[in-house]
Amino acid sequence: MVAEESGPGAQNSPYQLRRKSLPKRTVCPTKTNMEGASTSTTENFGHRPKRPRVSGKCPDLPAAPAEQYLQEKLPDEVVLKIFSYLLEQDLCRAACVCKRFSELANDPILWKRLYMEVFEYTRPMMHPEAGKFYQINPEEHEQPNPWKESFQQLYKGAHVKPGFAEHFYSNPARYKGRDNMFYYDTIEDALGGGQEPHFDGLIFVHSGIYTDEWIYIESPITMIGAAPGKVAEKVIIENTRDSTFVFMEGSEDAYVGFMTIRFNPDDKSAQHHNAHHCLEITVNCSPIIDHCIIRSTCTVGSAVCVSGQGACPTIKHCNISDCENVGLYITDHAQGIYEDNEISNNALAGIWVKNHGNPIIRRNHIHHGRDVGVFTFDHGLGFIEDNEIFDNSCNIHRNRIAGFEVKAYANPTVVRCEIHHGQTGGIYVHEKGRGQFIENKIYANNFAGVWITSNSDPTIRGNAIFNGNQGGVYIFGDGRGLIEGNDIYGNALAGIQIRTNSCPIVRHNKIHDGQHGGIYVVNLRIIFSRYTF
Repeated sequence: MVAEESGPGAQNSPYQLRRKSLPKRTVCPTKTNMEGASTSTTENFGHRPKRPRVSGKCPDLPAAPAEQYLQEKLPDEVVLKIFSYLLEQDLCRAACVCKRFSELANDPILWKRLYMEVFEYTRPMMHPEAGKFYQINPEEHEQPNPWKESFQQLYKGAHVKPGFAEHFYSNPARYKGRDNMFYYDTIEDALGGGQEPHFDGLIFVHSGIYTDEWIYIESPITMIGAAPGKVAEKVIIENTRDSTFVFMEGSEDAYVGFMTIRFNPDDKSAQHHNAHHCLEITVNCSPIIDHCIIRSTCTVGSAVCVSGQGACPTIKHCNISDCENVGLYITDHAQGIYEDNEISNNALAGIWVKNHGNPIIRRNHIHHGRDVGVFTFDHGLGFIEDNEIFDNSCNIHRNRIAGFEVKAYANPTVVRCEIHHGQTGGIYVHEKGRGQFIENKIYANNFAGVWITSNSDPTIRGNAIFNGNQGGVYIFGDGRGLIEGNDIYGNALAGIQIRTNSCPIVRHNKIHDGQHGGIYVVNLRIIFSRYTF
């Protein structure tokens, strides 16, 4: 606001603001002391005239010159420059003044600058509902100002940024109005500040490396990385002594996303770290792990361990790669949903499922493993669908273990997966393994597309098994199973080979265009029906 001017020429100032005028008092002519002795105070100052009553609305008054100049004639560039010094609450107040101020105070460039100062993101991070975050391209968003929209969605939260907490709290005038924001130097401090008023469990971890913090989550907090560019690569949380993240009972609705999580012990042997992981998810909790990079250099254990009754996380859009152990380990009746992850170049299996673990694994890319792709054993279960599972020869050093291995009463269901270019077989079922393999593409494996042995009894139905460097389906060593409705073609050896006391049921298959025989049987009892050769 411009202060009122005084002195000569003040009446003609273009910046003078409109004043309210009072009716003038009527003063009687001056009288002598004697005459005035008998007069009343009213007579000395005169009577205030009565204000006439007016019905209806008052007519619009013309704007004063200063007000008209501010609202209409001041250039947009000047107004925007002034608005650039305001924080979010003041911008919203300025937008209420008039239509022109509303348009300028909602300028996307203003809100982008303010947004990046608070959250660091170079693209708006949308948070339409609990447990859901995604970044957008501003030019493709349907709303005219996605920066402001995202600001509103993310407004209440705690920010972890080393060194900035002191700056924030030592400049209260600069950050006046941000009573709903809190700043901490460490993640541990932020987790301990959950009792602050207005804190709704949202924690932003800003760019940096956070080492050896004890992060035990037992409440439904939301923790998300905040950084420019590729967010997960800029926010790194690691531990050298204990599991980096541990989710315990009470964290059933927790969310962790957009960060790198590492377990990088100095001593990588089993003596100290056989129970330590990057992520440890225990009984009765179901957190969401989203858009994270997960790494472990420990030679034992796993990068992600999901263990116990009621452990049921959702792990999605994560990269679990280059670990010196198992990538993902699901055991002891644990469940969960694991989808759209990249799991590659791990020293042991990409995924282990054991002891009645029963996950849903879909649309994952499991490749370049130095061992088996997916290994289910000891009564492991699971539903696996729409995945690509393959090994690359230059990275696994011609390891003999297949893309998918089932043993010891494990009984997974594998549907519509691509299992190919394995250095041994595509699917290996042995030692009383079971499983249902339905409508998969199994091709270009060095040995047989499917191996069944050692009293195993799987169902192989509706698959395309083709272009193998050896046979299509190989059943030996007391193997059984149901081989039904498959399209088996283009393999170097027999489409189906059965030997050494095996007794499968083989029916309704189409076996063609192989470089060797269709079905090769050696002194066995077998049931055939409805074949096309």
